[in-house]
Amino acid sequence: MFKKMMTVTAVLLALTPLWPAHAQNKTTRIVVSFTAGGPVDAVARTISERLGKELGRTVLVDNKPGANGAIGATDVMKSPADGSTLWFTSVGAAAINGGLYEKLPYNMARDFTPVSLVANNIELMVTYANNPAKDAAEFIANSKRQSSPTPFASTGTGSIPHLAIEQLVDATGAKLLHVPYKGAAPAITDLMGAQVSGLFGDVAGLLPAIKGGRLKALGLASSKRHPALPDVKTLEEQGIKGIDTNNWYALFAPAKTPPEVVDAINKALRTTLADPAIRDKLLKAGTEPAPSTPQELAVLQKKDADKWAALIKAKNIKPD
Repeated sequence: MFKKMMTVTAVLLALTPLWPAHAQNKTTRIVVSFTAGGPVDAVARTISERLGKELGRTVLVDNKPGANGAIGATDVMKSPADGSTLWFTSVGAAAINGGLYEKLPYNMARDFTPVSLVANNIELMVTYANNPAKDAAEFIANSKRQSSPTPFASTGTGSIPHLAIEQLVDATGAKLLHVPYKGAAPAITDLMGAQVSGLFGDVAGLLPAIKGGRLKALGLASSKRHPALPDVKTLEEQGIKGIDTNNWYALFAPAKTPPEVVDAINKALRTTLADPAIRDKLLKAGTEPAPSTPQELAVLQKKDADKWAALIKAKNIKPD
């Protein structure tokens, strides 16, 4: 009987997240560096309830927008390193800001512990509905025939859409004029009105306008087609190579968070993203669930930070 009780106890312990004793039975806060209602926030809210069930904790989403992610990052890095606060961010704040700004209030290697990649967001090249170009290759060819550069919008200087434009110019010799906006909404609005001619953006953020016939999809910056847009060719299929963009979303914890806590959150997230209901909801919205190990996220973050810093330096890109 004693041996049987010990076995049951061991199983229960194995199923219990390994939180520090002082952090038991508390709420976990997911700090999102963007406003409520945006694509990053939408993913965080999609996974939060199920993640909480897996962790045996209440998981709340806390929006801390501003300063290109620095406000949210600073909040998290100053929080207790016990699993009670996590940072959910896109690639910009995690792997672009370091090359874009001379001074940042946070340092990724010093202030954060990688937990897991959560999602991949393929960049999609779009134009207004009645643009004559049927795909990206034709759009580029048309731009080269114009006497003046074709205005091409981005969601801000140094953003993934801006860096995708720079890669496109390098890869094709296209004559494009970068037009930065303060976020996706005004850029999409002006593109639908043909005030600008093109835009790169996350599939998730552009899908409603494409499905509604207000924007035309030209090509995917991906090695494979997207399940939500199976008829849209990749840029590589159109002979355009070198557009290496992925606006990934990931979870980070404050530095010095115990490895057993990071591991517990990682396992809970994997289970959450494997849930068919969660997975289908994300895919239908245009976002690809993509959990990773903490080590894989660390490698990805460092690789992208180096890549984008080199491009920013080569193009002499300065923040607005």
